Amino acid sequence: MQPYLEGKVLLLDKPLHWTSFDVVKKVRILTKITKVGHAGTLDPLATGLLIVCTGKYTKKINEYMGMEKEYTGSFTLGATTPTYDLESEPSNVTDISQLSLQEIHDATVHFTGNILQVPPLHSAIKRDGKPVYLAARKGEHVELEPRPVTISTFSITKIDLPKVYFKVVCSTGTYIRSLANDFGKALGVGAYLSGLCRTRIGNFSLKDALSIAAFENEIRNLTKGEEVRLTETSDDAAKMEDQFPIE
Repeated sequence: MQPYLEGKVLLLDKPLHWTSFDVVKKVRILTKITKVGHAGTLDPLATGLLIVCTGKYTKKINEYMGMEKEYTGSFTLGATTPTYDLESEPSNVTDISQLSLQEIHDATVHFTGNILQVPPLHSAIKRDGKPVYLAARKGEHVELEPRPVTISTFSITKIDLPKVYFKVVCSTGTYIRSLANDFGKALGVGAYLSGLCRTRIGNFSLKDALSIAAFENEIRNLTKGEEVRLTETSDDAAKMEDQFPIE
């Protein structure tokens, strides 16, 4: 496990319903290395590329976090949720029968380039040292300031109402949940994020990532190799002792 101890960059495919820290914890357990961190949180309901660093490469986490991100996923039109995704129940159901396909495509234009975006209240952004989602869960009013983000690509790849499928390329700090909510407002019918996958971070691609199961197998094979080497070393030592007994 020496390469992991010294430092490695792992590309892992985060499973649905896992937190990003669940992945970090899994890597720590499998490698028995405590110096492990991830480069950019994915929500539990999102899947896709998570960069995990061990050893000295944890110093590069901020560098990786600042890289451009690419996502694919779906919005569901005609309702909203407090969390802007399926972590909470949809409400405010609206008729979408009057929406045209052209209107849906045209609405993306308002959200490309350098824009200001208000983060979700149900997020880990801290106010007075505490994550704002704690206040939001209590029903307390929290005012968040809009933040500058860059969305270089926002395209609708498929429409199967009430779902619309998208591809987004954006800067770090962009909340796709907020984009879903704002997109629904622009169309006048509401929307929430119903599926999300991170497909790229900088030049790192999801297609090069390992599933958790594949990573487990990789570590298991490495560990077996180490066990074999230890056994061989023990056998060699025993042979040497037979030839040259220790008195």
